[in-house]
Amino acid sequence: MIYDEIKKANVQAMKDKDAVARSFYSVLLNKIKLEEIRKREKGEEIVDADIISIIQKTIKELGDERDGYQKVGNSEEVENISAQIKIAEGYLPKMMSDDEIKEVILSLDDKSVPNVMKHFKANYAGKCDMRKVQEVLKGL
Repeated sequence: MIYDEIKKANVQAMKDKDAVARSFYSVLLNKIKLEEIRKREKGEEIVDADIISIIQKTIKELGDERDGYQKVGNSEEVENISAQIKIAEGYLPKMMSDDEIKEVILSLDDKSVPNVMKHFKANYAGKCDMRKVQEVLKGL
């Protein structure tokens, strides 16, 4: 499970005294814990797809934060955040290509937009960008 890998990497970052990685893992582990609590209240378990979603949101937030530091000219923080984004991307699965998405869409019986989107969300969460799925579907 991705969660276990992240916890091990956090411990390693502490041993290595890597402040940049350590701050990233702290934030990420807190977000995962919060999601785990929310899921537990509903009687559900956290799964890798949830963690991937959290990582993707974190990457987006870090990108916005990096843009802010670029505007004010703080190059040191820009480098730190870029390093954190690189760490985060290491936990994401390989994203599906347009051809792979097209192949899956063509294999479906019902190619209506709601059905295709529901299929990808249920079976390929975190492995494809839903906007890309929509673009490929419109291109057919």
